[in-house]
Order: sequence, then C-alpha cells, then structure tokens
Amino acid sequence: MDTNEFELGHSRYSGSNSRFHPEANDDYRVVSEKDLTLKKLNQLVKHHRDFQRPRLVELEDYYKGDNREILKRSSRRKNPEDADHRATHNFARYVSTFIQGYLAGVPIRVEHTTKATQESIRKNDQVNDAEGLNSDLILDCSVFGRAYELFYRNFDDNNRVSRSDPKNTFVIYDTTVDKRPVAAVRYVEYRDDNGQGRLFATVYTATSETEYKSDNPTDIDFKEEDTRKHYWQTVPVNEYRNNRYRQGDFEPVLNLIDLYDSAQSDIANYMTDLNDALLKITGNIEMSVDDAKKQRSANLMLLKPPIDVDGKEGSADADFIYKKYDVNGVESYKERLETDIHKFTNTPNLNDSHFANQQSGEAMKYKLFGLEQVRAAKERLFRQSMRRRYRIFSGMGETARDKTSININHVDDIEIIFTPNLPRTMSEEIEAFEKLGGELSQHTLLGLLSMIQDPEAEHQRVQEERQSQLSDPYGNEGGT
Repeated sequence: MDTNEFELGHSRYSGSNSRFHPEANDDYRVVSEKDLTLKKLNQLVKHHRDFQRPRLVELEDYYKGDNREILKRSSRRKNPEDADHRATHNFARYVSTFIQGYLAGVPIRVEHTTKATQESIRKNDQVNDAEGLNSDLILDCSVFGRAYELFYRNFDDNNRVSRSDPKNTFVIYDTTVDKRPVAAVRYVEYRDDNGQGRLFATVYTATSETEYKSDNPTDIDFKEEDTRKHYWQTVPVNEYRNNRYRQGDFEPVLNLIDLYDSAQSDIANYMTDLNDALLKITGNIEMSVDDAKKQRSANLMLLKPPIDVDGKEGSADADFIYKKYDVNGVESYKERLETDIHKFTNTPNLNDSHFANQQSGEAMKYKLFGLEQVRAAKERLFRQSMRRRYRIFSGMGETARDKTSININHVDDIEIIFTPNLPRTMSEEIEAFEKLGGELSQHTLLGLLSMIQDPEAEHQRVQEERQSQLSDPYGNEGGT
C-alpha cells in the first residue's frame, strides 16, 4: 500500500451532487390565507416532510455525534479479519455549544424606561423562563439555522410561550416584500394502538387554530378534525433565523468533518491491522501448514536451514512485512482540516497554544474577531424576533383588557441587550474611561455586573437600605 492511500469509501456527496435538496431551505409563501386550501396544506406538509425535514434530521444527527457519512459508508473489509472502525468527532456540538454559550451564557437583558412596562416584561419572562427559552432558541438557530416558539394560554390562564421543534414546524408567509406570516403548521407522525401510521397537524392563522388528521401518512390526505378561535391577533408562532439563508453554524463544514472522521478512522484501522502483518520466510524451508499453525499458536518459530547437494547448510530467515504509513503526513493533514473547521465556523480552537496564551480580555477579543462579526448579525435577527414576541404578548393583553400587560405602544422602545460571554477585564475599560474624565451612574455600574439581573431593582434596594440606615442609624427595632 502506498504511503497516503487512504481507505475511503465512496462519498454520496462527491462530484457535483449537493448534500441537501435544493429546496431544503426554501420559505413557503402564498398570496393570502384564501390560497391555503386543504390541497395546498397537503402539498406543503408533504414537501416539508420529504425535502426539508431530512436536512434538519441530519443536522441534528451531527450535533448528537451520529456523523452519517462515516457511519453509513460502505465497508472497507476485503477480508473478514480486516478492521473497520468508524470514528466520529463531534465538531458540530462544539461549534453550536460554543456559540450558544457566547451569545446566551450571560442572560439577555430586556429593559424599558417605563416602570410599569418593565414590571410587565419581568413577570412575562419569569412565567415563561425566558432565560432558558432564549438559550434553547439560540441553540436551535445554530444547529438548524432556524428556531420557532409557540404562544398559547395554559390551564392557569397565563400567557405562555414555548419552543417548537424545527423538524416539524414551519411558517407560511405572504408574497409581499415584508413577508408577513399568513399561517404556521406543526405536524406529528405517530402510530395508533393498532400500529397504523397516522399524521396529525395543527394550522395556526391570525384568528384560529385548526386540527387535521390523515390516516395515510405516505399519501397525505388531511381531514379537518376541530377548529377554534384564538385571540393573539396574529399568527401565534414566531420564527427566529440564524442568518438570511437559514443556514446552521456547522452546516458549511460538514464535508470537512467527514474528511476528519475518515482520516482518523483510517489510522485506527491501520493500527489494528498492524497486528495482522504478513510473515515473510526466506529460504527453502520444508514446513507443512499444520506445523506453521502450531508454531504460530505457540508464539515461536523453529527454522531448519536447508542442506544443499554439497552438504553445506543454507540460510533461513523470517520477519514481518508491515504496511507503510506516513504518520507525520497524516497528522499534518488532520491538523489542517481541524484548522479549517474552526476558521470557517468562526470558532476558536481552545487547544491552540496561541489562543491559551491570551490573558487580557481585549486580546481575547482579537482572537474572537471573526465570531464578533457573526455575533452582530445574529443578534440583529434575534432581536427582531424577540421584539415580535413582546408584540404578540401585548396583543393578547389588549384583547383581554389586561392593564398589567405590556403596553403595545412601548414595544418598539424595548431595549434588548446582549452581553458576550467571554473573560472580561472590566478594569481596563473603566480605567480608560476615568482617564478621559468620564463618570458612570450607579444604574450603569450595576448593569456591568453579570450577577445583577435587574439593575433598576438592585438600585432601588440599595436606596431603601440607605434610607433605613438614615432613619435608624443604630439598627434598633421597636425603640431604645
């Protein structure tokens, strides 16, 4: 075998073939709700299941470490004794988890200058565990390139919002430049008590939600089961986008991950097959097959040199023939692949000694410069969808005439603040600011601390404690 003859199976993505269907990431659009007929619904759900869901499932598989290309490639075995290791490397999880932590490791702050609106936001976020929800949505965006949340009223009559699985959720938009949502669909395929396949779908419009069922999941033919009104005043499903193309963060480097898996698998196979090296015996040795087997199982070899016609003793020798493998070349190849994976996903290689030596927060920012550019675009898109979340909540509040709900006129003024989760040297920033003669308010100083979730509330508590100390400096209770 030649030095760099890698034992790769045939790739289903070689040549000009794309990894995913050309329509695997298309938006669904109709002119208006009237065009969303039962026939159209059948077509859309079938298209999503057959052309969009496979991409989403494969991306999730890679995130979970089930790298398809290496696990499903054809066997390399030419003989039953050959090794066929399939090593997977979870670069996908590393990329998405790193970006999730970078964007949402420090909880997103939502603020408004009006105290009543700020209190409404706080209560809303508390009921819906907004911190966890935002983190989950950012992870979905990183993995799938899209994320969804569904609004509903729970049994306690509270306004709730929860994550909806991108693998079986999609939004239908109109054909205008604004791309306003016309409807949203959630579908689930399941088996009944008799093992018969069924397909269940819920369609959400701006005024109602309708349930459909198809007894034949293969050839979808929905029948309406139930319909009821809702009062959200809009489609109660909100979509988040990772970027304008709805592409996942590790999606562009899936082929590089496959190449790395193959290279590492080849090394593992080589190391295993090393134990099956060929025995080379030199000399005219008269040895039966049975004798060879016995000597091998005894882990010894007795060679009797031949005697020529003149009675002289000939020569006999035995050694092993091993495969030649350029270890240095392979390691260099893997290192180049790993570098490219990090470069094209804008994530740092934490094993890089140059990265580890960066001590100050400012120096770290330069190492994360690529991710910083991506972060700006991600935050802009995420902020737009978050603002729509609060607009949907305020719409329900108007319908219910709930005076404690978010004022719909204040939604556009809500401040949504992201804080990148990285080692911070705040002292450097404050020192530079003070040298320029700047001053910071207590509210701003409290907002700089990641441990403070609500700077306004914390500032109020400090004021109350000071007032209490002034009125009773000795801390007496109930008189002297």
